[in-house]
Amino acid sequence: MIIRGLSIRSGRVDERHALEELQRRASLEYSEYRQKLLDNPDIIELPRAHLADGQVRVAEADGRVLGFSVVLPRGAGMFQLDGLFVEPGQWGRGIGKALVGAECKRLAAQGGGRLEVVANPRAEGFYEKLGFAVAGGVITMFGPSRRMVLEIKDFSPLPR
Repeated sequence: MIIRGLSIRSGRVDERHALEELQRRASLEYSEYRQKLLDNPDIIELPRAHLADGQVRVAEADGRVLGFSVVLPRGAGMFQLDGLFVEPGQWGRGIGKALVGAECKRLAAQGGGRLEVVANPRAEGFYEKLGFAVAGGVITMFGPSRRMVLEIKDFSPLPR
């Protein structure tokens, strides 16, 4: 079920801690990452500069924050999806797809390029449905993950 009235806006510096708590709730849902997160609570940090520089998008409905994304520039036409988090009770309702879509639309208006993400194994299928392709593997502090890439012009909000 898609959320009615969902809107995407720029994140604000004054909501930094609330967004970090949303990230914490979403991240703790995965049992295989829970202990590492609990042992290292400082892992979850949304730098103030990301908000101040307009690199954070927030999804909300009825005045309630439901998720957020962070996209960082990585060079000419290259961008990193550095974070994508949705309230656990709202998973599967199109919020993550809406956030990625809003970022792709924004980046396309700036000339497009490529969007990369390091996808945990549980999220690979989500990114594949959006058009991301596996471009290699990486080792993170949580274990092996895949680097996935999307040509921004190829993003489709329709299921694949």
